[in-house]
Amino acid sequence: MRWFLRALLVLVLLVALVAGGAGWYAWNRYTAPGPLQAPAQALVPRGGTEQIAEALGRAGVVESPRDFALAALVTRGEGALRAGEYVFPAGASLRDVLVVLRTARPIQRRLTIPEGLTARQIVALIDRADGLTGDTPPIEEGAVLPETYLFQYGETRAAIIRRATAAMQEALREAWASRAPDLPISSPREALVLASIVERETGQESERPRVASVFVNRLRRNMPLQSDPTVAYAAGEGAPLDRPLTRADLDRDHPFNTYRNRGLPPAPIAAPGKEALRAVTRPEATDLLFFVADGTGGHAFARTLEEHNRNVARWREVERGRAGGAAPPPGQAAPAAPAPAR
Repeated sequence: MRWFLRALLVLVLLVALVAGGAGWYAWNRYTAPGPLQAPAQALVPRGGTEQIAEALGRAGVVESPRDFALAALVTRGEGALRAGEYVFPAGASLRDVLVVLRTARPIQRRLTIPEGLTARQIVALIDRADGLTGDTPPIEEGAVLPETYLFQYGETRAAIIRRATAAMQEALREAWASRAPDLPISSPREALVLASIVERETGQESERPRVASVFVNRLRRNMPLQSDPTVAYAAGEGAPLDRPLTRADLDRDHPFNTYRNRGLPPAPIAAPGKEALRAVTRPEATDLLFFVADGTGGHAFARTLEEHNRNVARWREVERGRAGGAAPPPGQAAPAAPAPAR
């Protein structure tokens, strides 16, 4: 009987030693530094633990996908593994990797839509955005708000368009709700159209309320807006125009030609930002009726045609002094045309 008890005791001790050794080995594998030599980002796919383990193995985040899958199984009570794009620290252990997948926020990518782009340009921009999926749906001119949008890898292009469209609707609603009294525009849609013109006329934020005041004053007097960007939009049929405007462009019979037609064009010519929307709904109080590029990136403003013609002459002198007689940047006055009433 004694020999049996001694044998049983030895067996228990052996089992304890083996279990302890196995436990120590498992803990060491669980907490030991991983193969990453530097922080790295990796895409974790949707699916089961095996698919995630294989993806992490291919990305070099874990050395043994099998060990990772086992560790995930043993610790499954600590939470589910989430798909997404994550940053893993250098030397991340299996435990570190699992903590990232269970608690970290996926990488937020950025897509910036600049102010003043046409619908075609915005669609092309979203088409090229890395990390988005699916086709880009068609959008109406001026329908999306220029802004920086955060997204996660795998989000659809259609979802970005929906967010940008909702953002424009909200920005337009806010601008219209705080509009100045007695504006010569009667709806948020007209404000959007005018804002798109102001956006294309000047890239200087400080100038937008003053440029808006010129157009508001012209609308009040039933004067044609005579905005070069609208003529360029017509000449390019909605695409960017890569040449200076000509006399033929100014004389062309087209709904967007604000030299020939009074009032606003039938639709926006680009996507205006929030500042342009604010500018046209709360323009600077002036009696200005004209402006032309001043050669510094801004504009010279005038109340009378005589004063404006002097500004145009100065701008033409600046242009003649430039090598090759370069045309003004898009969205500014075209001094090659006869002195416009703008």
